Amino acid sequence: MTMSQIKLQNHPDSDEQPEDEGNYELPPLVILTEQRYEGETCEGQFHGQGVAYFEGGHVYKGMFSKGLMDGFGTFTRAAGLKYEGTAYYNEEKNSWYKGDWVRNNREGCGLRCYPSGNTYSGEWKTNQRHGKGTMRWLNLGQKYVGAWQDGVQHGQGTHVWNLRRKDGSQYSQSNRYTGEFAQGQRHGWGTFYYAGGAIYEGEWKNNKKHGQGKFTLSDGRAFEGHFVDDQIITPNLRAHSAPLGAFPLSHSNSFLLGPDMALNIDCLLDMIPERKRDTERKQVEFVVLRQERELRSICSFYSRLGYARSPVNTLLLSRLQFWRLLKDCNIHHHGITLTQIDRLIREDVDPAEIHSPFTPVLLRKLISYLVIVAHHIHSEDMVSPKYLLAACFSKLMTDDILPNAKNVKGFLFRQPDVGVVAMNYMKRCWEVFQLFCTATRDEQTMTCHHLLWMFKDFHLLDHKLTTRRLLEIINTESHNPDNLSASVDLEITFLEFFEVLLGCAEVTCEQVSETLKEDHRVFGSNTETRKDSPEVETGISSAQDGSQWDVKTEANEIPEPAEYTDDPGGEIMCRPAENNTKDCKLELKMKTVDEFFNHFFFPASDYYQLVTRNITEEKHHPESQVALDKMKQKQNNAVRTTCSYHVLSFVGSV
Repeated sequence: MTMSQIKLQNHPDSDEQPEDEGNYELPPLVILTEQRYEGETCEGQFHGQGVAYFEGGHVYKGMFSKGLMDGFGTFTRAAGLKYEGTAYYNEEKNSWYKGDWVRNNREGCGLRCYPSGNTYSGEWKTNQRHGKGTMRWLNLGQKYVGAWQDGVQHGQGTHVWNLRRKDGSQYSQSNRYTGEFAQGQRHGWGTFYYAGGAIYEGEWKNNKKHGQGKFTLSDGRAFEGHFVDDQIITPNLRAHSAPLGAFPLSHSNSFLLGPDMALNIDCLLDMIPERKRDTERKQVEFVVLRQERELRSICSFYSRLGYARSPVNTLLLSRLQFWRLLKDCNIHHHGITLTQIDRLIREDVDPAEIHSPFTPVLLRKLISYLVIVAHHIHSEDMVSPKYLLAACFSKLMTDDILPNAKNVKGFLFRQPDVGVVAMNYMKRCWEVFQLFCTATRDEQTMTCHHLLWMFKDFHLLDHKLTTRRLLEIINTESHNPDNLSASVDLEITFLEFFEVLLGCAEVTCEQVSETLKEDHRVFGSNTETRKDSPEVETGISSAQDGSQWDVKTEANEIPEPAEYTDDPGGEIMCRPAENNTKDCKLELKMKTVDEFFNHFFFPASDYYQLVTRNITEEKHHPESQVALDKMKQKQNNAVRTTCSYHVLSFVGSV
C-alpha cells in the first residue's frame, strides 16, 4: 500500500465580500511511509478509524475513506494547535467551519462563521453553499432562508431586511421578499412586503419589479398593471378599491393617495414637459405609498415634541417641529438653510406666516414639502433618471430621513423634560425674535450677525459667555462647526434662535455651579455640626477643604435620562432617570432654563426696549430716567439673585 501525499484542502467561501485568508491555509501534509499509518484499511487504502503521521510532526486521528481524511477527526499540528471536527481559517478563530466533509471539501450539512460575524447554516457542495440553507448578515440586519446554488441564492427563498436608523436602533417593521431567485437576484415570481404595510405581488427581473404585478396599499386599495424597471406603467384601479372620484382632483389630481396625503407639487411638475407630468406624479405617489407607514409615524412623533404626554393623532405638526425634523436629518448639510427651505415651500401664504413657528403642517403638506426639498438637493446628483421626482424623493427617504428621523438633537427637544419647560417661554421669545428681525422680500428674517448684536445690546456677554462661546453654540449643528466665521451672515429660523438661547442657559448653569462652590465656603460654618450626614460631606465639605471643583465637568455631565420613545399606546414616553443624583441634575437643568429666561434674558430684553423707547420718545424726561435706573439696578442684581436662589435651594435640599 503506497500513498505519496494527502492535502488538507482549504477553500474559504465568501460572505458577499472576498476574504483574504490565503495566509492561514494549512500547508501540504505528506505521509512519510505506509508504516506511519495505524488503523483500518480496505482494498489497500486507508479506510475507517486510523492515525496518520505527517511530515513536520503533524498528526491526524480520525476517520478515513478510500485513502482520504473523511468524517470526524482531530488534526494536531507540530506546534500544538489542534483542529477538532472544525476547521479554523484564521489565527483569531473567528472564521471557522463545523460540519460534514467529503474528500477534504465542505460537503453535506455544516455551519460556517465568517470573520465579519455573518453565518451560514445549511447544505454544502464542493466548498460552496448549495442546497437549502440560512444566511445571516449581522451588520446589515438581513437574513435569507431558502435555496442556494454554487454559493448564491437560486430557487425559492425568503429575504428579510431589518431597517436600521443611523444610531443603530432598529425599526419595528421589516421589508420581506418571498419568491424566486436567480443567481443571487429577485427574478421570476415573488411577493414583496414593505415595512410600511404595502405589498407587491408579481413578476421580477434582476431585483426589479418587471412584468405583470399587483400593488396593494396598507389601507387595502389595490392597483394592477405592467411594471418596467421597478416602475408601474399602466396602473388600473381595481373594483374593490375606493372610486376614483373619492380623491381630490384639484391641485393634486391624485388617484393613488388619500385626501390626507394628496401632494401639491405643481411647482415641480411645471418644470417637466406636460406629456410626462402625469407619469411623474404617479411614480412619486408610488414611492410615498411604499413609505406611508413611516411617514405617518414620523409626522406623529414630531408633532408631540415639547408636550409631556399626549395621545396619538391629537396634535398637529407645527413648523417648529418640522424644522427640527429637517435638522435631525441633516438636510441643512446639503447647502441650504432652513430659511431658504421656508421660501422654497412657501405656497400662497401670508408673508407673516412664512417663518412662523406656529404655522400648522398637515401630513399632506409635510410629504409635499419633502418631495420639493428632495428635488432641490438631489436632482443634480441623478444621472439620467427615468422618473426624476420619484428618484429624488426615494433617495431623500433612504439616505436622509429613515436613518436619522426620531433621533432628536439640539438644545430644545433633546431632553423631553427640559423641552416641556422651555416651551413655556416660546411665545415671548418669538416676540423678541421678531423685534430683531429685518424686513426683506416682504418678510422678516434674522441673521447670526443680528443675533450677536442682540446679545451685545442686552449686555449678556461676559467672561463665560464670550463671543467665541456664543459662536460655538450657534455652530453646534452646522456641517463644519469649527469654521465659526462662516455662519455669521447666514439667516436663521426661530428654532435656531430659540436653541441658541437654551445653549446659553447651559453656560449660565456653569456660572451657577461656580457660584455654589464659593457660597459653600460662606455657609461652611453652619454645616460643621452636620458632618454626620453623608450628603453634607459629599456636597459641601469638598469645597471647605479647598479641593478643586471641576465646574466644566459638572455642567457637561448633566445626564440625559429622558429619551423620546414610541410607546405602544401611541404616546411619547420619558424614560425615568437612573437614580436620584441624575434626577437632581436634571431638575437643576430645568431650573436653569427658568432662571435664564426670568432673571437674565427677559429682564435684559425689557431693559433694552425701555431704553430704546425712551431715547426715541422722551430722551430727557426725568421720570423715564428714574425708570431706566430701576431697570438697570434690576439687571445688575440678576446674577446675584439667581445664585442666591440656587444656594438656598441647595441648602434646603440638604
